[in-house]
Amino acid sequence: MAVTAAQISELRKSTGAGMLDCKKALEQTDGNFDQAVDFLRTKGLAAASKKAGRAATEGMVAAAVSENSDKGVLLEINSETDFVAKNEIFQGFVKDIANHILQTNPASVEELFAQPYCGDSSKSIQIMLNEAISVIGENLQIRRFSSYVVPGAGAVGSYIHAGGKIGVLVEVTCDSATAAKDPAFATFVKDVAMHIAAASPMYVQRSEVDADVLEREKDIYRTKARESGKPENIVEKIIDGQVNKFYADICLVEQQFVKDTDKTIQQLAAEVGKSLGTTITITRFTKYALGEGLEKKECDFAAEVAAAAGL
Repeated sequence: MAVTAAQISELRKSTGAGMLDCKKALEQTDGNFDQAVDFLRTKGLAAASKKAGRAATEGMVAAAVSENSDKGVLLEINSETDFVAKNEIFQGFVKDIANHILQTNPASVEELFAQPYCGDSSKSIQIMLNEAISVIGENLQIRRFSSYVVPGAGAVGSYIHAGGKIGVLVEVTCDSATAAKDPAFATFVKDVAMHIAAASPMYVQRSEVDADVLEREKDIYRTKARESGKPENIVEKIIDGQVNKFYADICLVEQQFVKDTDKTIQQLAAEVGKSLGTTITITRFTKYALGEGLEKKECDFAAEVAAAAGL
């Protein structure tokens, strides 16, 4: 039978369970409130969901890369405390979810929740999350993930720093499948991932910088130059120099390589590419810092589930 939003809301208030869980329970019990409560208790969902309002700002960032390095995943799952983040059960759960994403390639967190777990198709990822909450005793939040699949020759690389506080996923392509399998290529990819973790670029290259961002920087440089009394014919030259420095700060390929500051990342790519007889291109990257921009209001898993359900 069709259930109403009012029924779902009433069951949620009574049990603390998530919107989707309540909807399913009512559907499974033909709208019988008491049976729906029992259904949720049997599944262990009510107890787990009562923890959903508590802030989860700790946790870990993890990565999973395929054996031949043609695809990879960067994932952040949050917990309430750093203590739980160091727990083997929690870490195993994070690893399982990362590997699941690697195999199934969901398009979003919402789609991920609804998928059957690849290791046990009788459970959805949402059920797995609720079970983990019940076992661990804290609110957990699958916050975000990024997935890369290399289009052709190349590799995906990852780097995890400080036990999961920072994570990087990077995609590097080339024009030779043989070169892509060379250990020197793998080393380059790993070094670039490590560099990104340390240097925090915002873009791969200049062409990705938004025009309004660049114009805002130019306005700042222009104002400073004029206020310092520089003649107008010199101002634009000063701006050009400052813009180049700006690009060198925020664009990955123009940054000085952290392991050898005598060369830029682009120079390192050209150097490695020449040795392998190929052209190397860094196409994209993602960097996660654990909990960045995360506020308590973002930690309400029940609210996320409700939004995903359109309720």
